[in-house]
Amino acid sequence: MSLGVLYDAPGPKARRRSLIGSIVGIILIAALFWWVIATLAAPRISANDAVTPGLFDPSRWDVLANPLVWERFAAGVGATLLMAGAAAILAIAVGIGFSFARTATSRWIRVPAAILLEFFRGMPVLLMIFFVFLVFSTGAYWAGVIGLGVYNGAIIGEALRAGILSLPKGQREAGFVIGLTATRTRMIIEFPQAFRQMLPIILAQMVVLLKDTSLAYVVAYDELSRTIQNMQKALGNRYVFTLFIIGLAIYLALNLTLSWIARAVAKRSGPKAGKLTPTGPAAALGAEGTRAITLPVLERDRPPRRPD
Repeated sequence: MSLGVLYDAPGPKARRRSLIGSIVGIILIAALFWWVIATLAAPRISANDAVTPGLFDPSRWDVLANPLVWERFAAGVGATLLMAGAAAILAIAVGIGFSFARTATSRWIRVPAAILLEFFRGMPVLLMIFFVFLVFSTGAYWAGVIGLGVYNGAIIGEALRAGILSLPKGQREAGFVIGLTATRTRMIIEFPQAFRQMLPIILAQMVVLLKDTSLAYVVAYDELSRTIQNMQKALGNRYVFTLFIIGLAIYLALNLTLSWIARAVAKRSGPKAGKLTPTGPAAALGAEGTRAITLPVLERDRPPRRPD
């Protein structure tokens, strides 16, 4: 369908107004950006007439020449990745368990699982980490891992459940036809497809999990943000802006890397990955699903050919 059918093409006046609006918008954004930079760069005078250099003054950045600062940053990044990696593994395991329990045929399994899942999803991550730390005395690291793993596992479980329910009923029926039990049908046919469909969402949740590791400061775990706070206390407020800018750049680099992986996985596991390539009568089989249960076409099942 041509786009011209959906709306009228703009005339000369509309194009001129659009051009003027674009130029004004660019000027306003540039002016706002300049104002922010100028405000941050301007020196500040306190109540006792003490002058504090601007945030871009070289005296605020000389701390980066100290190798101990980078060692502390490296230790903070390592602690953050260590907690995020273990919490991610736990979250995926918990999510798989919740997805199976939430889609169980027995109400005695499905209903308690739904109550638990809603409880974990509704509890703030900060309180969950603190709760695990106080009640189970697990230590700072495991309190963060368990709190982050259970909370994000509940969200992943709902995503996987939605993926399972979105599959065509023929997928499950095909499993029964070839003699599989309900559990084996779920594990062999339905769950792999649901996991592949929801993998981009799961990876996006991993990005959230990585950022949430900063909440482990509540149990005094020395992840990246707490490391920055400790360095601020040791070096003074003069370098607080510099330290947080470096921390922001590190968090941004980590999250952008995960986001890039999520986009790459989404591209490779998208609808085209399960698309049937053969043409002709065989292409109709499995069109609603993937290649997981596509059955071969027997010669007797093919439609009769028309006489030449």
